[in-house]
Amino acid sequence: MKQIISLTLNEEQRELAIEPHHTLLDTLRNDACLTGTKKGCDVGECGSCTVILDGKPVNSCLVLAGEVNGCKITTIEGIQRSCDEVHPLQDNFMKCGAAQCGFCTPGFIVMAKALLDENPAPSTDEIRFAIAGNICRCTGYTKIIEAIDRTAGQMNESTQGETR
Repeated sequence: MKQIISLTLNEEQRELAIEPHHTLLDTLRNDACLTGTKKGCDVGECGSCTVILDGKPVNSCLVLAGEVNGCKITTIEGIQRSCDEVHPLQDNFMKCGAAQCGFCTPGFIVMAKALLDENPAPSTDEIRFAIAGNICRCTGYTKIIEAIDRTAGQMNESTQGETR
């Protein structure tokens, strides 16, 4: 029997009719039609399904949809600034060549967004630690770390420019 949940999904108030035993990942992809969040391992080991739940990154394959009633969720679709403007993380992933097949990229970008929201100037070790739960089988991690580090630098320059 379906249950109605109310949540803030990518800054938009939504009500969804869900099967309470379904995961948040399946609900996002099948009921909310947000297919940017990828289904990888489905056991919380690859990070492809990372979303931000009430400010914290989570593997959406490990969260039951019935648990997110009243919560705020940000997916990869909610990170893009507009139809015409990508987030600096997305831009730097492209510029640094941090995506090859692209399957893991949404999870990495969402994880990086959560990191930069909490720590706008992370060290390389802090970036490595933050993305430790995300797996990329194509590029390795050097370009991904470079893209996140470059974004942090740009965002900090932008913030400093605004305060001058």
